[in-house]
Amino acid sequence: MSTTTAPTSEPLRPLHADQVRWGRGFWHDVQERTFESTVPTMWESLSDPAVSPGLQNFRIAAGLQAGEHQGPPFMDGDLYKWLEAAISQLEVASQPWLTETVEELVQLIASVQRDDGYIHTPTLISAQAHGDVVELSDRFAFETYNLGHLITTGVRHFEVTGSTTLLDVARKAAGFLEGLARDKPLELAKSAICPSHYMAVMDLYRVTRETRYLRLAEAFVRVRDDFDGGDDNQDRLPVREQTVAAGHAVRANYLYAGLADLATENDDHELRAVLEGLWNDVVDTKLYLTGGCGALYDGASPDGDPWQSEISRVHQAYGRAYQLPNTTAHSESCANIGMILWSERMLSLTGDARYTDVIETIAYNSLLAGIDLSGTEYFYTNPLRQVRDLPYPLRRPGDTALDPVPVPPPSDERLRERYLSCFCCPPNTARTLARFHERAASVADGELYVHLYGGSDIRVSDGARSLALREDTEYPWGEVVRFTVEEAVEDGMPVRLRVPGWTRGASLLVNDETMDAPAPGAYVRIDRAWRTGDTITLTLPMSSRVVRANRLAEEVTNQVAVQRGPVVYCLESSDLPDGLPLERVALRRGTTLTPQAGEVDGHAMQVIPVTLAVLPAGGTDTLYEDLSDDALDTVDTRLVPYFAWGNRGASEMSVWLPLVW
Repeated sequence: MSTTTAPTSEPLRPLHADQVRWGRGFWHDVQERTFESTVPTMWESLSDPAVSPGLQNFRIAAGLQAGEHQGPPFMDGDLYKWLEAAISQLEVASQPWLTETVEELVQLIASVQRDDGYIHTPTLISAQAHGDVVELSDRFAFETYNLGHLITTGVRHFEVTGSTTLLDVARKAAGFLEGLARDKPLELAKSAICPSHYMAVMDLYRVTRETRYLRLAEAFVRVRDDFDGGDDNQDRLPVREQTVAAGHAVRANYLYAGLADLATENDDHELRAVLEGLWNDVVDTKLYLTGGCGALYDGASPDGDPWQSEISRVHQAYGRAYQLPNTTAHSESCANIGMILWSERMLSLTGDARYTDVIETIAYNSLLAGIDLSGTEYFYTNPLRQVRDLPYPLRRPGDTALDPVPVPPPSDERLRERYLSCFCCPPNTARTLARFHERAASVADGELYVHLYGGSDIRVSDGARSLALREDTEYPWGEVVRFTVEEAVEDGMPVRLRVPGWTRGASLLVNDETMDAPAPGAYVRIDRAWRTGDTITLTLPMSSRVVRANRLAEEVTNQVAVQRGPVVYCLESSDLPDGLPLERVALRRGTTLTPQAGEVDGHAMQVIPVTLAVLPAGGTDTLYEDLSDDALDTVDTRLVPYFAWGNRGASEMSVWLPLVW
């Protein structure tokens, strides 16, 4: 039997590598690339002092070598995030060198920690040399951010290896934060920049079940609500009074993800309603088509104070509703990952498929756009348009007073780089992709929820019942997702499959028997006595959609974008004839958009051949000029997945294209 039902009555519980893996297909290939290329090459960078001070700072802090701290103050967190990715690889595809490296790094970190639980290499190194440095004296030192990532990594290390070495480090770090909440609440509130520690102590609570960590998360909220801050760090208003997402997008998404954890554990319906409203504000008015978050390089806090002199600058900001520039889009990879973290917690809390739709959008577009097709080079920002000869520089990672590491002059050419002086995004991407199998499915109420498609193997149990499924699919290029029951004990358990909100006309077969047509944007429930060899076939029609934006998104007025299934497409100048600039091409209404097999930089994927209109050339570079009445020409080219742009050298690119009739 098949029905579409309301969300779950209990939180969804994630699955781990012993229950779910990417066995084949799209996400299997991405995860293999992560393990074979991303994790090892990133370690080469972090461990080489000629490239990065990431490891060197810990060695100096441990007294193993002399020197001064180098790099931004949040660099400890970069090493922790890489370590989390490496630990996750140990769970799925262990290698001797990686096991040894993880153990050495765990021991090094433990040796640096103070007796009171504090670790922050800039402070520890400075104290060795000067002896008069006070922790938490600079709110932009990112101490609690670093401690949060350390705690999360300690929990992960325990989950995978069973060792308590790094878990003990995490406990001590949480103990330091407890002392701050008790004795120095103002300092704790001021230093809660990019609050990874909210999620972290909830991770620690869930693995230990010690209520002190739940109480600590509540204390974080309490001291934040008592602090008179600003929109940049979402501490101008108490969290329960916030109605719109404002300020730094990474900080916002991390905060709301941690609050969602708290709402889940405390069954806090009021906080849940606040978070639903904030999430809707982002998705309905501030989220890029690609899932990118944080539109503005620099914004302001226009609603924070009636006096102009008190309006604060906001970096990497959520702007006004529908304020979504393309060429200057910030859309930092960390912000987009933060939106995945927030959305998956809202999914766990509610069981609502709309959260999974957003996770999927980010995953196939802005997340994968942040890393090249070889898995070794990275973007920090993820624009929706790249143009030549920009008459002003776009700030690059590292162009900040917080980062003493010299960087090359800014350029209008966005090129992926193997190492960025602000290296927060690459290891964040690595840890997200290394654990991406955990986002395939979860369980609640004795039922299996399948969220993302791409070639999974799932084996779950609920008491005496168990169910094992094998997924075969060419998704996201193909429309058919087929599950085969490989084992069912005591009739297995009900299965819920997500039907994405973008599809229309989905169909469902069980053992070739047609079920009721499933509704888009929901989970279809299949409850029956399962037998080995049973099949479930879900077909998700993927017509190429031509999308337009809200009338208030003025930068894309009279423009359209192309999306097929979850994948957003773009036009790259690499696919245009020499001499034909990007701004002279437009999509004709009614153009046929039929995908076909293709490749980008040697990597197979679906591309969309297209005939575009060629607009008359402009005669000058003046701000305004008369429109020519020359006839339109045409050019045959192709659209490529947005995540694949920028892999063929410097180029122009646009997701949005002018529309002509």
